[in-house]
Amino acid sequence: MKTLSINEALSISPYPGRGMIIGLGEDGHTAIAAYFIMGRSAGSRNRVFEKTETGIRTRAFDESILPDPSLYIYTPVLTMNNYLIVTNGDQTDTIAAHIHNNGSFESALRTRVYEPDSLRTPRISGLMEFYGNYYSYKLSILKCVDEASEACGRFFFEYAQPVAGIGHFLHTYGQNEDEVISFQGEPVPISVFGPIDNFTDNIWRVLNEDNRVSLYTRFVDLGTGEVEWRIVNKYATNNANHLIQQKVINSFPSISSNS
Repeated sequence: MKTLSINEALSISPYPGRGMIIGLGEDGHTAIAAYFIMGRSAGSRNRVFEKTETGIRTRAFDESILPDPSLYIYTPVLTMNNYLIVTNGDQTDTIAAHIHNNGSFESALRTRVYEPDSLRTPRISGLMEFYGNYYSYKLSILKCVDEASEACGRFFFEYAQPVAGIGHFLHTYGQNEDEVISFQGEPVPISVFGPIDNFTDNIWRVLNEDNRVSLYTRFVDLGTGEVEWRIVNKYATNNANHLIQQKVINSFPSISSNS
């Protein structure tokens, strides 16, 4: 599959919905992740990302117009031990629980289906697993594959040997003329590069200005464990990007111990 630029990938559909990018920077030692949400309704737009000790969570910007919290309020990014989980819903908690109990990314998602809304919104999930100065990642999408029976299809994609300068983009919605449909095909390979401010600005700039809501980006130096992140919230009181640099608290196991 052809590798696209961020601009090309985000231009495929005018409304990609919620999306994630996971990959390896062009330097070969920076793990890269991004997650964004968009919205067309007042409820979907009424959200911001806020930082937590273990990742980020969504919250309502205006509590008075919050719709069903189970579909709008969740933990999109969660760190645990040598894993980083990225999802578009409460399946984050399911994945974390299965891993904690010696299960797996796949076993967790086999217990879940697409979201119970009118669009049958797909559940998209990513897992980054760190081993010292090396890491691998997986992506998954759960979606309705047969509207008559409402059957759920579960699709998994594993990237055990990330390629420098390449990431994979997965999002919830595609476009079929004027109809919003579920994402089709496999994650789209795109070129990813730093520094983080350029990466963040490129994504935010291309997303539809009316529908973009929040964006989170994260760079992890695989050599030092240093983490750098950005949050952009369209509806936050202070619309500036937020920056933090920190050392990863958890000690990742050396890749040599797994060879």
